[in-house]
This record gives sequence, C-alpha cells and structure tokens, in this order.
Amino acid sequence: MEYILIIIGAVFVNNIVLAQFLGICPYMGVSSKVSTSVGMSGAVMFVMTLATVVTYLIYNYILVPFGVTYLQTISYILVISSLVQMVEIILKKVSPALFQALGIFLPLITTNCAVLGVAILTVQKEFNLLEGVVFAIANAIGFALAILLFAGIREHLDLMGVPKGMQGAPVALVVAGILALAFMGFAGLV
Repeated sequence: MEYILIIIGAVFVNNIVLAQFLGICPYMGVSSKVSTSVGMSGAVMFVMTLATVVTYLIYNYILVPFGVTYLQTISYILVISSLVQMVEIILKKVSPALFQALGIFLPLITTNCAVLGVAILTVQKEFNLLEGVVFAIANAIGFALAILLFAGIREHLDLMGVPKGMQGAPVALVVAGILALAFMGFAGLV
C-alpha cells in the first residue's frame, strides 16, 4: 500500500513539474510536438531512475560513512551528467532521428532540476532503495504525463485561431498554469 501512495503522490498530487515546478526548461522547450515529448520522457525516465539508484548508493555507502554529505549536490551532478552522456551515445546509435529531434534538449537533462530534485528528495524523505526507485519511476511518469498533456494541447493550439499577441510562449504559459491548477485538484488525495 505504501508504494501505491508513493506512486499516486508523485504522479498526481506532487507532480514534479506542475506542483513542485522542477524541470520547467524541458517542459517548455520540448513540448511543441508529442513525438519529441515521448522521446524526452523516455530519456528522463531512464536517467532519473538510474540516477536515483546510483546517487542513493553513493550517499549511503560513500558520503555518509566518510562524513562528507556536504558533497551530495556536486556528486549527484557528476553522476547525472555521466548518465546523460551515456544516453546520448546510446540514442545516437539506436535512434539517430530521435537524437536529432531532441537536439540541444538532451544535454539539458544534465541540468534538469527534476532529475537532481528526485535524487535529493529520495534522501530527504529517507526512502530505502526500493522506495527510491518507485519514487523515481513515479516522478518520471508524472513528468511524462505533464509534458505529453502539454504537448498535445500545444499541437492542438497550433491548429486553432489563437490571437497573434498570444501565439507561442504566452499561450503556452497560460496553458501550463491551467494544467497546474488542474493538478491542484488532486491535493489531499494522499
């Protein structure tokens, strides 16, 4: 039951993008097409889950025993950037089209505060390794849900008669705000 609460809480109630406002850069930047958003969601899910596992192990078996927990953030950033490089190499070989579509946003996962935030929140919430993995996957699903909903709406808005002054970023920000308000409806669920 505890894992179900973690999942519902991470996906809906405390959505990493719409409630905690982490990962806004790729959320706004990659969400113009659903196909690109799917690729970014997969890359974020892989990096977020793997980063949470590795950073959990580093924190509990290196930083805490040696009393250097103040190195948490810098060590997490190094782990995340290494994982992103690995994802870039794999995507370049496996799916060159997706690699090109993601373009500059793939390296931005390195500085995606959602990935770093989940790794830090796992430690702050004192999750064990399995709970941390479930938390990371659930947050990645929440990120994917938010970015895919947003991309679908943005694609639909491109077909609509949006006034010239509201086209592009202004209407995207209004839609993002409305989505955040919609997700606030889940508050108190968990």
